[in-house]
Amino acid sequence: MSDYLIKATAFNGTVRAYAVQTTDTIEETRKRQDTWATASAALGRTITITAMMSAMMKGKDKLTVKIEGDGPVGPIVADGNAKGEVRGYISNPHVDFELNDQGKLDVARAVGTEGTVSVVKDLGLKENFTGQVPIVSGEVSEDFTYYFANSEQVPSAVGAGVLVNPDHSILAAGGFIIQVMPGADDDTIGEIEKRISEIPAISSLIQSGNTPEDILNQLLGADNIKIHEKLPIQFSCPCSRERIEQAIKSLGNDEINSMITEDNGAEATCHFCNEQYRFNADELDALKSE
Repeated sequence: MSDYLIKATAFNGTVRAYAVQTTDTIEETRKRQDTWATASAALGRTITITAMMSAMMKGKDKLTVKIEGDGPVGPIVADGNAKGEVRGYISNPHVDFELNDQGKLDVARAVGTEGTVSVVKDLGLKENFTGQVPIVSGEVSEDFTYYFANSEQVPSAVGAGVLVNPDHSILAAGGFIIQVMPGADDDTIGEIEKRISEIPAISSLIQSGNTPEDILNQLLGADNIKIHEKLPIQFSCPCSRERIEQAIKSLGNDEINSMITEDNGAEATCHFCNEQYRFNADELDALKSE
């Protein structure tokens, strides 16, 4: 089953909900980033949540998430758009630890418990919207729950999980975001809180064959949900040789001359997809002359 996301409302529109399967997307990212298990879980949770947050936007709007903790993985960056295209990278992909006391991948140790979570939204306006909050646990899901409550003033429950095979490949990945809108009564909130506390780990549900629809049914009750949209999710990187050429041109002739005389060429690697672009001296000279 290919990755996809479900947008829904529940309880007569007083609750907004998203659920997503991202197994293939996180596996593609893992292969490109060469992440080890704990780093895969940290990056996978971040990309999964970014996919859902991006689905909240419209048209050509874009969103970038950055987690900068004091853990050994270093900064984590992910971005996405309203079309379901996401990508991400982690500064140190080769991080892995023994399982934590709960028998799970120790994401908090990898990310760190001090630092910031930043969200930048490009809504096509003169200035981007930027929100930033401190890291509260390093588990990623809890950090975004805190972000929604404090930066966007929307009470939310955020869950994301990644299961990793012994060979480091991704076994299952997915997540959910439940947001309480104005008008939700105490009984509704209480029921949702109870269901969230009782639901198994989201990655385990995905591994067991549960779909995003199944997950929302368990979280909110099948009779309460109205599904509005199903959106394919995929890894996508817009980098290209032409974009790198434009970046080289922007450096100016003096810098291009330095590349030619000192290195007899140039090489650029995309942080997100790890594609490499090489330019020999003649190709650089042609860019300079343009």
